[in-house]
Amino acid sequence: MLYLILGGGGGGMGEKEYLYQERLKRYLTAMRNEKPDRIPIRPFVAEFTAKYAGYTCQEVTHDYRKAFDAVLKCARDFDWDAMVANMVYVWTGLTQALGLKYYAIPGIDIPPDTAFQYLEPPEQKAFMKPEEYNLLIDDPTEFLYTVWLPRVSSEISGNALQSSYRSMLALVKGAMAMSDYFNAFGPQVERMRREAGTVSAIAGILKAPLDIIADKLRGYIGLAKDLHRQPEKVLEACEALAPHLTQVARMTADPEKKVPIGFWMHRSAIPFISMDHFEKIHWRTLRPIIEELWSNGLRVLFYAEGDWTPHLDSFAELPEGSIIFHIDRSNIFETHRKLGHKFCLSGGLPNWLLTLGTPDEVHRYCKKIIDSIASEGGYIMDASAIIQNDAKVENVKAMTEFTRSYGKYEDRGSECSKNPQLDEKAVEEKHVPRLKSQKLKPGVCIPWDEKRREIEAISGDEGLFRRVWEEIESLGYLFIWQVLLSF
Repeated sequence: MLYLILGGGGGGMGEKEYLYQERLKRYLTAMRNEKPDRIPIRPFVAEFTAKYAGYTCQEVTHDYRKAFDAVLKCARDFDWDAMVANMVYVWTGLTQALGLKYYAIPGIDIPPDTAFQYLEPPEQKAFMKPEEYNLLIDDPTEFLYTVWLPRVSSEISGNALQSSYRSMLALVKGAMAMSDYFNAFGPQVERMRREAGTVSAIAGILKAPLDIIADKLRGYIGLAKDLHRQPEKVLEACEALAPHLTQVARMTADPEKKVPIGFWMHRSAIPFISMDHFEKIHWRTLRPIIEELWSNGLRVLFYAEGDWTPHLDSFAELPEGSIIFHIDRSNIFETHRKLGHKFCLSGGLPNWLLTLGTPDEVHRYCKKIIDSIASEGGYIMDASAIIQNDAKVENVKAMTEFTRSYGKYEDRGSECSKNPQLDEKAVEEKHVPRLKSQKLKPGVCIPWDEKRREIEAISGDEGLFRRVWEEIESLGYLFIWQVLLSF
């Protein structure tokens, strides 16, 4: 996301700053698929922070300041190497201001101590109709503003003649709320660094084009039907979305290019789609994004929710070091065999074990992971998926303490080869599709050339007017794409 960046200067080398630099080095070394002094611990903890800090889900979801405080308490007490500045990423104060229909808010729609929920619309009420692909393809940003946003909002009207006080107010409040929220993350990251010596784990946001269509436009059922009834339109739409998703990832990434862009993987794996659709649509339009980002020095964290084992060969085609692959339900041994020689791995500790298991069982599973895939470096300890408030505190402590003691590399011999033999058939070099050029350059809504035609004469420096116009345009552009991606 835009705001999850590394902190600034940090001042003198006090105790916390020394700890921060030590942890940053450890984290970066592992992400380069190398061996640090010990295995870094980087749990993606969401509503668990509320439970630990004594808050309800409603409190940390609706008041991001309490969410920030809960993160700081965990950072101080657990002594982790890196955390996300706020993994309860949907601030429902903003979603309520915009009137977004697709979230159930704790304390309103669901009980106060239940995590926020995504509400998939029924097929007949999908936020994009099956005949509207051409509108999306022609100008995705205009489509989001004029068609999509009014449909997903209970406050904003898409009919200019029906625009009301509340409708206009909701748009202004939503934009101001987003600015307030994102601007608060810089100080939060600095607090993590200054008060706990903790590294901010990710920066930026990315989702795959096909996942966007499934998540926020056609819904899963609608997309599944479209893949069979009009696959060429689905492909064209993914190709139209890809440059914009790349642009938003660049705009929100860590400017120092240290920590990775968070890439949230949802519905584009078997069994949600076929292997044929994966290869011809999903991977064909995702791979160019990853390679474009890597060509600019930006690494991507593949947060691979679900089981992506059938697709590991495709991921192995990516440039060495370009991703970190997070293991949820993918087979950890196959993942290590096929990806471990090229990329850092993370995760793999089942969330059910943190909820239902004992500390001893957590110890044994952590040992299994470390012995199997982490003994030569290139591994970051984390649960399989985001840790919510059902996890037992004693089990999260067990994961932390065992990894800290058993995961010291200086005390361990090599137990497996860092570069296992590849399959007999070498990874086949395939033609890699490139991002397709768009009618409008990603990053703006109304191009300067269009605005310039409305101005009769300019007696001063036109370059100055254009630069400022495009800078402010980028804010309007980023707003709608962040609503789509982050909220």
